[in-house]
Amino acid sequence: MGNAVHLEVGSEERRRLISLVMPVYNEEANLDRAYAALKAVFEGLPQYDIEFVFTDNHSEDRTFERLAVLAEADSRIKAIRFTRNYGFQRSLLTAYRHTSGDAAIQIDCDLQDPPELIPQFIALWEQGHDVVVGLRKRRQEAYLLTLGRRAFYALLSRISDDQITRDAGDFRLVDRSVINRLSAVNDFNPYVRGVVSSLAARETGIPYDRVQRIYGRSKFPLRKLMGFALDGIMGHSVLPLRLATYAGLMISVATFLLGLFYVFGALALGRSWPSGFATIIVVTLFGISLNAIFLGIVGEYVSRIYQQVRYRPLVVVESALNISVERGNAPERGVRP
Repeated sequence: MGNAVHLEVGSEERRRLISLVMPVYNEEANLDRAYAALKAVFEGLPQYDIEFVFTDNHSEDRTFERLAVLAEADSRIKAIRFTRNYGFQRSLLTAYRHTSGDAAIQIDCDLQDPPELIPQFIALWEQGHDVVVGLRKRRQEAYLLTLGRRAFYALLSRISDDQITRDAGDFRLVDRSVINRLSAVNDFNPYVRGVVSSLAARETGIPYDRVQRIYGRSKFPLRKLMGFALDGIMGHSVLPLRLATYAGLMISVATFLLGLFYVFGALALGRSWPSGFATIIVVTLFGISLNAIFLGIVGEYVSRIYQQVRYRPLVVVESALNISVERGNAPERGVRP
């Protein structure tokens, strides 16, 4: 845990290292502002050393060029650029794998999450918490989107096989003990937020209001948010498969009872049932639709199993700054160079 890491150099205790984890994509306009704000926070925390770990998801603007300028001036900045956009979750997991700190603080480059909370995060970490998360009280977004987020987290908390913290965003502090366990995760479709919560022994949270982005646009439209929700549900629950099983059993029982009813009516009551073309078509289409839905659910899980067993690299690295990374392949199981 955070307060259990003590190494000495001579007679003096070394200063702990905090890794600042920031996945970026087309954030050229936000980099300087984020760097300056975070550096200013730690100027007020002289007892800690810091490093910046950026993972560039193959930005289409001058994000990596700007990172190169900053890295030239400050050797504490480490940056990794991928050969293509691998998605936020894989970018984030790769960033954690390349941290060296006693703890890592994940924060978005747009500073919608206030860096001023970092000292409070560290204070709770020093008290023995291995994960400290920012709990979003209010967001600057459409009401329906906020309502949808709350409904998703409520659902995920109820159906998840792991303990998932409600309303927790990506602004968090993670202790080295959790990072080591996280680095051993070899999931091709990771839901990092949920995995971190499931690996924590003592997690706590700090509520705050999220502010509006100043520069650039959000990289998470509704389509990507739906994808994250699917990753969260598929990665932390088998409920969809169970629902398919239960629904299939109920439909089978209902169909069997209906068949008995028709047989009883024909044999015991002497009724002659007219052939109903429309009824047959409706029932047939209904059965086909159910089969398609359930096969789709099963297919989602099978596709993830297929991707997982191929053992392909999580990401492929194109360039790196101030960090030794094997070109082409990032470490697979949390082995940091």
